[in-house]
Amino acid sequence: MQKDLLKLLDLSTEDITNILNTADQLKYNQKHGIPHEHLKGKTLAMVFEKNSTRTRVSFETGMYQLGGHALFLSGKESQIGRGEPIEDTARVLSRYCDGIMIRTFSQEGLEKLAKHATVPVINAGDGGHNHPTQTLTDLLTIHREKGEFKGLTIGCCGDLKFGRTVHSLISAMSRYRNIKVVLISPEELKLPKYIKYEVLEKNGMEYVETTSLEEAIPQLDVLYMTRIQRERFDDPAAYERLKNSYILDPAKMALAKEKMCVLHPLPRVNEISIAVDSDPRAAYFRQALNGKFVRMALILKLLE
Repeated sequence: MQKDLLKLLDLSTEDITNILNTADQLKYNQKHGIPHEHLKGKTLAMVFEKNSTRTRVSFETGMYQLGGHALFLSGKESQIGRGEPIEDTARVLSRYCDGIMIRTFSQEGLEKLAKHATVPVINAGDGGHNHPTQTLTDLLTIHREKGEFKGLTIGCCGDLKFGRTVHSLISAMSRYRNIKVVLISPEELKLPKYIKYEVLEKNGMEYVETTSLEEAIPQLDVLYMTRIQRERFDDPAAYERLKNSYILDPAKMALAKEKMCVLHPLPRVNEISIAVDSDPRAAYFRQALNGKFVRMALILKLLE
């Protein structure tokens, strides 16, 4: 593996398989009370310019359970945004810590940090671009739920224009054979043309676009729901008009395959009814747990 993980395409398919297998082993060890303090004495700096409860807790808990220490820094505490060059931040943190995890608004800043750091840097989300650890979580969940990647029909529903988790997942699935993607969104939130061209069409992936979840759901093996993101709208009226475009409820689930699984990167607002939570096909909380183990596996690979 490379020193850093800035985007999922930094990893080969062999790297991904290795991380997923390690995550499975870590989960098995924890379930059976087998200690795995491989990172005793190691410190991970967690720099958050943008808050995320799930990302912070999964990294922090995972680092502790590997025997190491996680140091939380908000953007204000880390000097980022206070005039210090990010190159200096990288050099200083590299002298204190064994790895740096950063959640930032700036892809350029992320790349500068990684260039000048002498310890591994993990991208935990950079603006609207990449979120590789979430995509690894999604891949682990799909593999656990479906047993393989080949030949799946994956529906992506909701905000496909701004949803970086969808963009990253589609890029990741382009590496596997016979994948069909069903793009379900309002016209205003369709998948960007550059992703259709650079990822789907260039890799020969079959895809269709629709505005109807009811029409799409019967053919899906995986349904990846996303929220309509209020923070992406300059016009509040447009958000209000689109926010309830898709609500997955038991009536829609009745149209789906018996073995379909539902994923969601969380947080959800109202795009999945709470009544769906008891359906065995609802995999989004299992997905959240998988996120801890896949981040543990990644930290282990980079820091050990």
